[in-house]
Amino acid sequence: MTHPSIHAQTTPDKIAYRMAGSGEAITYRDLDRRSNQGAHLFRALGLKQGDHIALLMENCLAFMEICWAAQRSGLYYTAISRYLTAEEIAYIVKDCGARVVITTPQGLAAIAPLADGDRDAPEFFITGPAQGRFRSWDEARAAQPTTPIADESAGYDMLYSSGTTGRPKGIKRPLSEPSILVPNPLLKLLCATMCGMGPDSIYLSPAPLYHAAPLRFNMMCGMLGGTSIIMEHFDAENFLRLVQQHRVTQSQLVPTMFVRMLKLPDDVRAKYDVSSLRGAVHAAAPCPTEVKAKMIEWWGPILIEYYAGSEGNGVTVSNSQQWLAHRGTVGRAVVGEIKILDDDGNELPTGETGTVYFAGGPPFAYHNDADKTQRAYNERGWSTLGDVGYVDAEGFLYLTDRKAYMIISGGVNIYPQETEDVLITHPAVADVAVFGVPNEEMGEEVKAVVQPHDMARAGKDLEAELIAFCRQHLSPIKCPKSVDFEPELPRTPTGKLVKRHLRDRYWAAARKTPA
Repeated sequence: MTHPSIHAQTTPDKIAYRMAGSGEAITYRDLDRRSNQGAHLFRALGLKQGDHIALLMENCLAFMEICWAAQRSGLYYTAISRYLTAEEIAYIVKDCGARVVITTPQGLAAIAPLADGDRDAPEFFITGPAQGRFRSWDEARAAQPTTPIADESAGYDMLYSSGTTGRPKGIKRPLSEPSILVPNPLLKLLCATMCGMGPDSIYLSPAPLYHAAPLRFNMMCGMLGGTSIIMEHFDAENFLRLVQQHRVTQSQLVPTMFVRMLKLPDDVRAKYDVSSLRGAVHAAAPCPTEVKAKMIEWWGPILIEYYAGSEGNGVTVSNSQQWLAHRGTVGRAVVGEIKILDDDGNELPTGETGTVYFAGGPPFAYHNDADKTQRAYNERGWSTLGDVGYVDAEGFLYLTDRKAYMIISGGVNIYPQETEDVLITHPAVADVAVFGVPNEEMGEEVKAVVQPHDMARAGKDLEAELIAFCRQHLSPIKCPKSVDFEPELPRTPTGKLVKRHLRDRYWAAARKTPA
C-alpha cells in the first residue's frame, strides 16, 4: 500500500486516470507534479492543515488532481453537486468554511453569484482561462514548484449528507493520521482485500465524483497504483462497452445501474465480453433480491455489497457466496459491532427487529451541529444512522427500513423535510407531506401529498405550479415528480404528522399492482 507519489517514482508513465469519453489521461508522474503544485498553491494562499476547500466540478481529471493536492497538504475537501441550486451551494460553501472554491466553465453559472458578494468571501478559481473574480486555477498552479511541500500531512474529504432538519450537514472526521501514505482502512478492506484491487487493476468509475463512494474508490485506486477509467456520465450500454474495451477488472455501482443494464435487450447485453470483471462493489441503496440474483447469474459471484453511511461509524460486508446463502442480507460487521436496540435502548435478541447501532466504530461529528451529533449516539457511545433491521444467528444484518422516510432514488439520498419546508411556504399550501414511492428503475421517487387551502384548486394546474415552485429553490432530484391532494393530512393531537399512514397506502397499492 503506497501513494501516487510513490508510483510516480516506480511507474511514472503509467496512466493513473483516464476520461472514458474524451480519452484525456494523466500519468502518475504528472499527477504527482500537479498535486504538488496544488499543495504549494494552497500554502501560498495561506491555507494550513485543517483548513477547507470546496469543489464544484463535473467528472474531469482536474477534480482528482485537486483532491490529491488537498490530501497531501492536510486539508478538508468538500465536493459539491453541480445540480444543487445557487442557494444550496452557497449554504455548503459557507457552512464548511471553504477558503478556496474551485469550479469549471460548466459550473460557473451555478457558483458565480457567490463571487459577486462579500469581499471577505473565499478565493475563487476556475479551470481554464480566468473569468471575472475567478482566477485561473491552471495558471496559478503551473507557477508553483513540482516538488513536495515541506509540511506534508494527510487531508480528507468532508462531504455533506442531508438531515431531517432540512439542511445538509458535513460529516467530519478528525485528521488523526499525519502520514500521507496511510490508506483509509475500510477502503483498503473493500478495494484490496474484498475486491482484489491492486497495481494491475483497471477500475471503471461510472458515478459522479462528488458522491462519497466514487470519490473514495478513485482515491484508493491511486493509492494502489491501478488505472481508473472515469465515465463523464453513466450509460448502461456504454458501461458494458468500456468493460470490454479496457478489460476492466473492478467497478463500484448502485442498484439503479444494475436495473438499467438488465433492461437492455438480450442481444445488446450478449455482445459485450465482461469476463474480465473480478469485483463489483455496490451499496448506497437496497438492491432488490431478484435484481441481484440476475446480476450474479450474469456476471458470476463477483458482487460485493456493503452497508455504511458517509459517517463511517460502522460497516457490514457480504460477498456473493454469503449473500446467496443469506438472501437479502447486507452482510456481517467488519467495522464496529452490530447492536439492535428497542425504542427504550435495550438490546434485542437475535432475529428481533429494532434500530441498528454500531459499537466501537470510528468517531464522527456533524460539522456545526453538536445536537445532531449527540442524537446519533446513545449513553454507551454507540452510534446509529437511524436504520431498522435485525441480525440472524450467524451475525448477518438484514435491513427492514431505512432512516425515517429518507428517499433513495438511483442511489442518491433525499430527505423530505427540506422539500416540505419549501412547499409549505407556497401560499396555496396548508399542509404537506413528502415521502418516497416505488419507482421501477430508480427504486423510489419523490411524492408530495398536499392539503391545499382551497380544495377547489386541487388538480393538474396546481400540481404543475407546486413542482415549478419547488424547482426554483431546490435541485430537481429533491422535487416531487407528482403531487396528490387531500382535504386533511393525518396528524396526532399534538400536531405530529403521521406520515406512515400516507406512505404505506402508496406502497401497499404498488404491491397489489400486477407487474
